[in-house]
Amino acid sequence: MGTLHILPEIILIVGGVVCMLMESFLVASSSRFVVVLLAVFSALAAMGASVWQLHQPAATAYFGSIHTDAFSAFFHVLLSGILLCSLLVSAEYFQGRASRGELYALMLFAASGMMFMTSGASLLLVFIGLEISSISSYIMAGYRKQTATGPEAALKYFLLGSFGTAFFLYGTALAFGATGSDNLLVIGNLLAASPIGLSAALAPIALALMVIGLGLKVSAAPFHGWTPDVYEGAPSPVTGFMSTGPKAAAFAVLLRVLLVAFPTLHLKWSVIVWILAAASMTVGNLGALRQTSIKRMLAYSSIAHAGYVLVAVATGSVEGTAAAAFYLVSYAAMNLGAFAVLSYAAGYQERAVNLTDFAGLARRNPFISAVFTLLLLSLIGIPFTGGFFGKFYVFTSALHSGFVWLTVIGLLNSGVGAFYYLRVVATMYMDGPDAGSMLELRPMNFGTATVLVLTAAVTLFLGVLPSHVLDAAMQSAQAIAQQSIVLR
Repeated sequence: MGTLHILPEIILIVGGVVCMLMESFLVASSSRFVVVLLAVFSALAAMGASVWQLHQPAATAYFGSIHTDAFSAFFHVLLSGILLCSLLVSAEYFQGRASRGELYALMLFAASGMMFMTSGASLLLVFIGLEISSISSYIMAGYRKQTATGPEAALKYFLLGSFGTAFFLYGTALAFGATGSDNLLVIGNLLAASPIGLSAALAPIALALMVIGLGLKVSAAPFHGWTPDVYEGAPSPVTGFMSTGPKAAAFAVLLRVLLVAFPTLHLKWSVIVWILAAASMTVGNLGALRQTSIKRMLAYSSIAHAGYVLVAVATGSVEGTAAAAFYLVSYAAMNLGAFAVLSYAAGYQERAVNLTDFAGLARRNPFISAVFTLLLLSLIGIPFTGGFFGKFYVFTSALHSGFVWLTVIGLLNSGVGAFYYLRVVATMYMDGPDAGSMLELRPMNFGTATVLVLTAAVTLFLGVLPSHVLDAAMQSAQAIAQQSIVLR
């Protein structure tokens, strides 16, 4: 029975291994399409297994290191969807390239690591999942190795990502030293039972180190320095994958660590997360204002959106946890769609990424312009989009927890963000085609078109009928509440 608790992870790992083996034996480029189909099938199978887990009772396995519940299953479904969209976009982006099988394998391995992170009840298992995800991401970031920006992005991501991992691992060691266990629930119970002595001295330091490590992973300010350069240098489909999957997994870990392992320190960590949220929103939006590259603009935008999620995390409430989960779903749809547009427009050479390249795009390709506009409006938080309800639930949970000033800062930042998003929309619809534009429109294949339609549909669905996903998010939050002293 223990195998069923990690069934999605097993499917992805086996699929990744088979993809690598098939790449070695298939020679013709047309035959390599089989590798794409296998990777997509693995993602769909993992999603099906995750949906099945969503309807199963909570349970532990492998000596308490794995905990499957509504919370982990919710994020497994989300990660499977992110993986599926990234694979479909990558199929067109890397079309005609000599070697692609290892890229799809790396995506499958990275997603499996993220799933281990979200279902890990042991800090050691979370660390292993974090390493599986990170190492795969480092390689994918530098996949365009013949360019100058590709290896630079991989090196920066590797160095700063390693720092984040080291902080998290050292925090794990101190938590073990304070309690004698690496199990999140055991740590929380021991700290609640013995709030004095060595445990009381080491626990705040361990928590601070883990928050720093996870802050680097979610690109929260002031740990965001790597984000713009890495996002710009990595291939656009990989950037879309990195900006959504690892961020969702890291936030899931952050919620488990804060609410299950360190609920007794709620008054301390809520202040820290409050500051990180305000800094991330402000730095991200102000940084995006100065960008002429749409890819770098979206990189700074991801920093700001990490801040919005941190607003919900800071509340430490069931409502806030559900709001964070819902927002991550909405953000994933918006960002995956936006980077799918960039993947199609810029191509493998990543030439058409500047604002002027999109001038007059509405006249040349109304479909792309309409989808991109919808996604940008959702990133602003315009009504009838998923971004609107995402921000609405986040700020509502903050108000209910008494974080009035943090809500004000968030609303002001949303107004700032509207400027640089609408600037792109105005360029597409109101400017004439730029003579120096590097944008070369070409026939769109099935994978990219499917992702654009799917992300647009999910964005509208979350804006018109948000209750279905919100109910699942609330169910996942209640699963955490059953383990948390604060939420109970």
